[in-house]
Amino acid sequence: MTGRDNHDRHPGVPVTVVMPTYNEAANLPRMAELVLGLPVDGLHLKVVDDSSPDGTGRIAEELAEKYNEDGRRRMSVLHRTEKDGLGRAYVAGMSAALEEGAAYVVQMDADGSHPAEAVPRMLETAVASGVGLVVGSRYVEGGSLDEDWGMHRVLLSRFANRYARAVLGTKIRDITAGFNLWSATTLRDIDLATLDSAGYSFQVELKYKAVRAGHSAVEIPIRFEERTEGVSKMTLKAQLESAVVPIRLRLKHR
Repeated sequence: MTGRDNHDRHPGVPVTVVMPTYNEAANLPRMAELVLGLPVDGLHLKVVDDSSPDGTGRIAEELAEKYNEDGRRRMSVLHRTEKDGLGRAYVAGMSAALEEGAAYVVQMDADGSHPAEAVPRMLETAVASGVGLVVGSRYVEGGSLDEDWGMHRVLLSRFANRYARAVLGTKIRDITAGFNLWSATTLRDIDLATLDSAGYSFQVELKYKAVRAGHSAVEIPIRFEERTEGVSKMTLKAQLESAVVPIRLRLKHR
């Protein structure tokens, strides 16, 4: 571990949870309540909605009005007019969070698969260790997957991680994880505007570039839950991109 990302431990450190949404109207109210109910001073929830036809963007605005009514800006909504991939949505939200002064940025899905209660532990780990990245990991000791995952999904997920790790030569066991906490320093060193991946492979590219930039990562175990509402956004195109991106990154940076 390096000390380059050290941040003084004190209450009120600005942390922004970036949560992309597309047709998550059924999940967002519960997720907003869970995130904004966490015992983390200075926490802000930024929803990035890609013009969801089910009204998620409108619901997000209503929730923001509710949670901001005490005069504190605890939630905001970024509306995008084009649905061009999870990676692009995250770049937009994370860039806005950095501009607004976030010291740490959390990536979190809106479908309930990521345990909100792990965020304080991730923040404490980052502050105490000085690392630039904390991964909510399914594949370290203590981590697990929901039993409702089919065997084909379990095998595909494990293969994707082993494949990307082998191609890129990284020690991060859950390199495809979507539940991550980043220091602002790390994200600025990566330069979000230079990322190529639009879909789920964004998770791999971001971690790979962070390690190449000299930042250390710590993985903490989480239980990954199956969504209870809505449908998965993982498409065949996204799966194919995930297979190509590690090779492209390795060839580009060899």
